[in-house]
Amino acid sequence: MTVKPDEIRAALARVALPDGKNLISADMVRAIQVADGAVRFVIEAPSPEIAKLMEPVRKAAEAVVAELPGVTTVSVALTAHGPAADPPKGLKIGGHPKAQAGSLKPASVQRILAIGSGKGGVGKSTVSSNLAVALARAGRRVGLLDADIYGPSQPRMMGVSQKPKSPDGKIIEPLIAHGVTMMSIGLMLPEEKAVVWRGPMLMGALQQMLSQVAWGALDVLLVDLPPGTGDVAMTLCQKAQVSGAIVVSTPQDVALLDARKALDMFETLKTPVLGLIENMAVFTCPHCGGESHVFGSGGVAEEAAARGIPLLAQLPLDLDTRLAGDGGTPVATADGPMSTAYARLADRLIQGGMA
Repeated sequence: MTVKPDEIRAALARVALPDGKNLISADMVRAIQVADGAVRFVIEAPSPEIAKLMEPVRKAAEAVVAELPGVTTVSVALTAHGPAADPPKGLKIGGHPKAQAGSLKPASVQRILAIGSGKGGVGKSTVSSNLAVALARAGRRVGLLDADIYGPSQPRMMGVSQKPKSPDGKIIEPLIAHGVTMMSIGLMLPEEKAVVWRGPMLMGALQQMLSQVAWGALDVLLVDLPPGTGDVAMTLCQKAQVSGAIVVSTPQDVALLDARKALDMFETLKTPVLGLIENMAVFTCPHCGGESHVFGSGGVAEEAAARGIPLLAQLPLDLDTRLAGDGGTPVATADGPMSTAYARLADRLIQGGMA
């Protein structure tokens, strides 16, 4: 028996709030997902202050849903999106980069890891967000910089929408989501607004998001690069003391052609490649259990072996991962096979002194 979202909402309507409303009537429930008895959803508080008081409500919501027939596990995330604030007066994002002596690497950040790909659509941003969450769950102090200026997706994947604050119009306060400190150009603009900038504007935005954001003390800052081998990746590797790079690719021949270009770029820029990640390696049918290699098989593993670099992970094409990313609660926040896979990847980086 499969529990339905309407049944979950009916159960959550029994969870009362101090003001007399319930979770449903107060419109606090987001992104209900059901897969093989595993239920995930988000409770969105109206403000961070209220969210701090709602842990008992989160536990009560988890308990009432766990009692429903057909439910095997329940994972409830508590967030506080709140209304988007107006951009702080005097703070502008973009513009030509300013002359700056020394490195762009923030002094409070121990190491920067670049996560790149030769082409779009291989799941680089999904890997970045879930790896950031997995590292945070492992006890690391983690930052996530969405440097994909033209196509920022981390705000949606990490479930944040409010604009960062800047009390003095210069220093930007990053947001915190799922234990990760994060910043993205997508937080500064309406979601549907296109970024129509030439190269120098991109460089100015990257400089600001590295040197004007109050990142705080971090063990590692993951930088979700744009696809390809352009200005942003070049500037980051040349000016920010990047500790290493990870390249994400699918097994498909076309994707590997471009992944090789990304590997060559990092080699040219003298940035150590920590390893390759094969994403969408296999699809397991949820109905019959049969496996299909939709994008081919073994290509990334062969490339890693040929180059003598580690194959860090082989991640499947997974529906839960897509649903979780669209819902703003990365799959690595919950328990399950994909969360375990990302935990193993995080542990491998930590044990190798890379994160």
